[in-house]
Amino acid sequence: MLVTFSIHDRITKRYYTTAVSAMGFTEHYYLTDDGLLLYYRSYGSGKDVVVCLPGLTRNSKDFHEIATHLSTRYRVLSLDLRGRGLSEWDADWRNYHPATYISDTWRLLDQLEISNFIMIGTSLGGLLAMIMTSQQPERVRAVILNDAGPEADPTGYKRILASFEQPVEVKDWEEAVRQCKQTYEAALPDMPAEFWSEYVRNNHREGAGGQPELDIDPKIGEAIRKGDLSRIAGIQVDPWAAFRAITMPCLVLRGELSDILSAEIVERMAVVKPDLKMAVIPNRGHAPLLYEHESLAAIDTFLHHRHKEF
Repeated sequence: MLVTFSIHDRITKRYYTTAVSAMGFTEHYYLTDDGLLLYYRSYGSGKDVVVCLPGLTRNSKDFHEIATHLSTRYRVLSLDLRGRGLSEWDADWRNYHPATYISDTWRLLDQLEISNFIMIGTSLGGLLAMIMTSQQPERVRAVILNDAGPEADPTGYKRILASFEQPVEVKDWEEAVRQCKQTYEAALPDMPAEFWSEYVRNNHREGAGGQPELDIDPKIGEAIRKGDLSRIAGIQVDPWAAFRAITMPCLVLRGELSDILSAEIVERMAVVKPDLKMAVIPNRGHAPLLYEHESLAAIDTFLHHRHKEF
């Protein structure tokens, strides 16, 4: 039986299910195998389900626009991985690992008795989607990879590692917005000024002293530096083998300016999977926001044309 908790009753952990918020979704918590409370949003209703998995330092808020867009046709679940957003932090940094994230996601889907679904994964979420597909392909109807593939361009990968080596501290929200824009403007070059304030609020929280902090457990950085992310349950994982397991319809979105998913990697993906659908999102790096006109058009076309195959 699924256990859900009100966002306001998180500390006392009273059993409670929220009503639909003004933003068009319900908020829930569920218990993992090891007792953590993890958060997810639910949009729409119906038997057709879309599961959204975020990037390494991101959370469920990234999918609000695409989830709202799809909610007239699908039930959309958008997750906060452990240690991010409104999900609880893990006392053991070793659990910040793809194997644990995947186990957590399967637990939610099993508790909700969701037998089949479509997956949307951004960056790390795309890797999780590929591995989950290789584990239980009979449950996955289609996969949408947002600037994610079976390998990462070394340039972007080094950039991400460097961000954990030297985390930036800011004294107030104004400085956080300036710093965020400086960091990500190359990937999102055409966004208006008001976008950056919302972007910061979506993945920052207010620290004990009132200063903005990234809304993730700092120990995630330790897991990146020390952990063996190439093994799942003690077994060496080949991301290309996981990608080859995607026999169902698959769409890959690539940011035109991406330093993570290169055009060469996408070309190799198309060789492995000749029916792969691809869309390049102009003026975007890592990763597209999913509510660009080009992103929405590609996703809608993919889901519409593949509906009978699902």
